[in-house]
This record gives sequence, C-alpha cells and structure tokens, in this order.
Amino acid sequence: MRRTAGTALLAAAALAATALAGPAAADPPVLPGPDDIVGVGAQTTGPLFGQFSTDYNAFLAGGGNTTSPRLYSFDSTGSPTITPRAGAAAIPRPAGVGDGLVQLNAVPSAVDFVRVDRPRQASDPASDTFVALAKDAVTWAAKSGGNAPANLTTVQLRAIYQCTVTNWAQLGTGLPNATVKPYLPQAASGVRTLFLGAIGVTTPGACVTTGPADNQGVDPVLNDPNVLIPYSVGHYLGQTVYGHSTPVDAAGVLTVRAVDGIAPVNATAGTINAPLAASAYGRLLWDVVRQSDWAGTGAKGIALRAIFGPSGWICTSTTAANDVRNYGFLRLPGAACGSTA
Repeated sequence: MRRTAGTALLAAAALAATALAGPAAADPPVLPGPDDIVGVGAQTTGPLFGQFSTDYNAFLAGGGNTTSPRLYSFDSTGSPTITPRAGAAAIPRPAGVGDGLVQLNAVPSAVDFVRVDRPRQASDPASDTFVALAKDAVTWAAKSGGNAPANLTTVQLRAIYQCTVTNWAQLGTGLPNATVKPYLPQAASGVRTLFLGAIGVTTPGACVTTGPADNQGVDPVLNDPNVLIPYSVGHYLGQTVYGHSTPVDAAGVLTVRAVDGIAPVNATAGTINAPLAASAYGRLLWDVVRQSDWAGTGAKGIALRAIFGPSGWICTSTTAANDVRNYGFLRLPGAACGSTA
C-alpha cells in the first residue's frame, strides 16, 4: 500500500499518543481478581482491548478509585489454556468469537464479556446482549508483488470462493496463468463470517483452505503469490500505519486490496475508507455480555455499564476515542456507541 506524507504524519502522531497512554497489555499482566471485568474473543479487537485495559485501569487509579472492578482482556492466541481470574479453573483459550461465546454462557462462567466482530446470529443465545463498540470494514488481502490484481469485484470473489474461478487468467486479460489459492481464517472467525456473507457464499468450495489465524500475514502458508484471504481493514491500519504489530500479529507479506473499485484505506487520512465502511463489507464491532449482568444493579452490572454503556468510559473518554482511532477503527457517533442489540 502506498503511504502518503499525510499518512506518515498520522502514524507518527498516533504512535506518540499511544506512548503517552502507556503500552498496551497482551494477556493481563496480573491475575484478575474475582470481581474484575474479564473478556475474551475476537482477534480483531484484541490489541485494542489490551490498550483499553491499560488506560481504563490507569483512569481509575488516577482518580483515586481503589475499589471499582478493573478491566482485563485475554488474547485469542497464546498458551493453550488461560485462568480468567483468581479462584477460577483454567479453560481452553478462546480462539475467536465462537469459543468466547461458549465460555460466556458456560455454567459457571469466569468470563464477563466477549469481543465480537460479527452481527448477532439466530443461533446466539437470547440471553446475551450485544453492545456496540466501533466500526470496521473487511476486505481481501494478497501477497505484495504476487499474482493477485489490485481490485476484485464481489462477483469475482464469489466465483473464487465457490471455486468456479480457479485460475487468475479466467478473470481478465493480463493476469497470469496461475492457480488461485483462496484461504479463509479459522471457523470461529468473525472476519470469515462477514466476508462470506458480503460475497454471498454460504458454503465455500472444495478449493478453499481454512486455518490461518485472523488478520495476519506471517503464517508461512500465506507467503504465496496466489493466495488471497479476508482481512480486517481496521486491524491492518493498526498494524501498518499505527505501529501495533508483533511477531505473530503483523501484516507481513500481505497488503489489503480494493473491492468493486473501492479502496479499503483512505491513505490521506490514514483511516478506513468511508465508502467501504458503508457497504456490505462494513461492520459494527461489539462486546457481548450476559443480559442478566448488563441489567443488574450490583457491582458487576454497574461496572459493565461504566465501561461499555453510552455514558461509559469507552463511549465518552477522549483517551478511549484516541485508542479506537490509533488501532485503526472508526468511532461510532453519539448514542450509537454503547447501544444494544
């Protein structure tokens, strides 16, 4: 992706803002207490929540608040198991939305919220409440310098993922005679769900390979001139423009590409391109909680609303707004942030 001088300046400013806010946590730096607010789930917003945890807990401490529950979030990758809080048994690390929702609705559960990057589905428990967080968009990515073009239409993407197009040369003059290799992230991925819905594919064809972790280009299988895979535009911006990458969470060899002639990135502003965010490839990002907790009058309900609600820290804090932007996402306007579904 070409970076303009304006984008470079934005990146420098974002890095400076992040440095002032303090480094983001990955897994919690301490074992969360029995009453703390603990989350798991989608990889897309995992790094953002590491920063939220650092900044929200600093906000409480800076105000002299020593009693309110703290906020903690576990990554979707890492050790095979996690211990969510003091006194809880170890559980398999949730690798995405599906695994996270299973843990949220387990009895007993040591998880208070799930990072979710797909809409509510008919199979989701009615007892779960989706709380709106931010806006993102999903596109496709391919190896820089590989055989994939700069743009594919929705019709072409559908044909590729249904395996009726299997060679780049089938898509037009000038493309090489080489086999297309469509990939999808792991089955619990919200990126996968949104992308397949946007291109109108219910069941991917037999030529499609499933497996890589979301939103990264460091897996060796993706270092191939013919591979393409869905990718969160916001997460990509966080990695490539705002400097939030790690050895296992980086764009690596991949660059994001246009859909239907719509570029994924506004390179001047360093943001998700608004027309893509407004299309079928745009999506809301959510945090999912138990309705009984959300409506509760006890300490947990009060803490959840103080963090995620329309009048809560995420929706009203300048620090949180900067975090959302500096991790590549679009802040929701007004009452949309913290609204429920």
